[in-house]
Amino acid sequence: MAIIDFFDRGWRGNPDGIAYIQDEREYTFREVRELSCRVANALAESGFGRQAIGAVWSDNDVTGWTCLLGLWRAGMTGIPVNGRNAPSENQYALDFFDCEVLFFQQRFAETLEALRPQLPKVRLWVCTDGELPWAISLQRWCGNQSADAPQVEYGMDDVVTLSATGGTTGLPKGVMNTHRSIQTYLAQFMMAHPYQGARPVNLAAAPMTHTAGLMSLPCTSLGGTVVVVTRPEPATVFGAIMKYKVTELFLPPTVIYRLLDIPGVEKLNLSSLKYFLYGAAPMSVEKLKRAIEVFGPVMAGGYGQTEAPASISYLPPADHFIDGKLASDERLSSVGRPNPLIRVEIMDDRNQVLPQGATGEICVRGDLVMKGYYKAPDKTAETIIDGWLHTGDVGHLDAEGFLHITDRKKDMIISGGFNVYPSEVEQVIWSHPAVQDCAVIGVPDDKWGEAVKAVVELNAGQSVSAEDVIALCKEKLGSVKAPKSVDFVPALPRSPVGKVLKKDLREQYWKGVQRRI
Repeated sequence: MAIIDFFDRGWRGNPDGIAYIQDEREYTFREVRELSCRVANALAESGFGRQAIGAVWSDNDVTGWTCLLGLWRAGMTGIPVNGRNAPSENQYALDFFDCEVLFFQQRFAETLEALRPQLPKVRLWVCTDGELPWAISLQRWCGNQSADAPQVEYGMDDVVTLSATGGTTGLPKGVMNTHRSIQTYLAQFMMAHPYQGARPVNLAAAPMTHTAGLMSLPCTSLGGTVVVVTRPEPATVFGAIMKYKVTELFLPPTVIYRLLDIPGVEKLNLSSLKYFLYGAAPMSVEKLKRAIEVFGPVMAGGYGQTEAPASISYLPPADHFIDGKLASDERLSSVGRPNPLIRVEIMDDRNQVLPQGATGEICVRGDLVMKGYYKAPDKTAETIIDGWLHTGDVGHLDAEGFLHITDRKKDMIISGGFNVYPSEVEQVIWSHPAVQDCAVIGVPDDKWGEAVKAVVELNAGQSVSAEDVIALCKEKLGSVKAPKSVDFVPALPRSPVGKVLKKDLREQYWKGVQRRI
């Protein structure tokens, strides 16, 4: 199936049903499909053919998402843009990825007008909610186009999304995902979240033109409703869940931690939830237990990468329990079992498969894997070897087949010749009731080469000493893995999707020093 076929499946089954709700405004499947068809027909008339590249720079907005659907309907490639990123970051991606058409909200007009000289490849600017001297309005551009779907040829290996990796190890790489890889992700998502009878209701709290849109497509394909939250504040999120009887949503761990801190959260009626997905970063086991206590047996963990979108493995709500009781910390710290349509193995540095239980690099094979990196065949060849995607994540498969991520290979600390995996130390620090979040990194040390340092963000109004944090880690892990020092910060640096930016943290301590990796 082409990616647009998932939307059309929902439209065929529920054409006059409510596809999206934003700020209490309802959009039917028919209405959204017709606009996406007008966009696709106008793109064709403007000379944009199969595999031309476009993007939408927008807040969380149904019209912006519909323009992205229009790009896909026209057989084009979409660049996911996060409006919360620094403008220079988005500009770099749009230019390097050869963006030719850009849809945008008027509130970004001043920023984009300043960036226009740095985006010479963009030859069509379309404002979704206004008109400017240098940009045509969406309505004037496509309002008179046919509302019938154009007949567009596509191949399963055509590129659907061209996503920046985020640049954690340098300038962003462009991940090329195809109809094939996105179809595999969507199929695995739908198998993991069965619905019988009632249609699902998805809450999109992140920008749909970036990540939340793909996560909403399974709901859409079933004729369900997507509730679009323009401001993902706790009160708004909880209010939407209760008002619209939301059945599924995704949030990164850092946001879930903040929801759990809201007074009276355990008294809210969130009984409509069936699947509360968490991922994109490791989650504290202690806070996961608290989430299960507050939200019920609906927590669902998972693991994926941009290069193998969102569904390498899955820990469904039921697997958080064993015989009706909360599962062990070891189970809860896993990212579940590998999904059914792919193969996952643990490999050593010689690309040999290791026995079950051994620690090595997590490698993935199957239709979920990206096509490669845009304009970077050398990086593609380094990452996909003999058909295996080398994720750069270190982990192991336990005796029950659950996948455990130890850490990123580049985050591993070598201290005095011993390997220290930060995530193991972070789990211990997260268990302290005063700790909101933390990051463990290696810093230069004359004696050890690298020393383990913890950077800690505390809960409001609470305190703990560095000595107590170090003592807790020594008790649980021994002196080698325990931090040698602890810094306390008001807030850890995070990406727009909530990931702690360890690269930014390390840079503060490694200025003028050559790190080993």
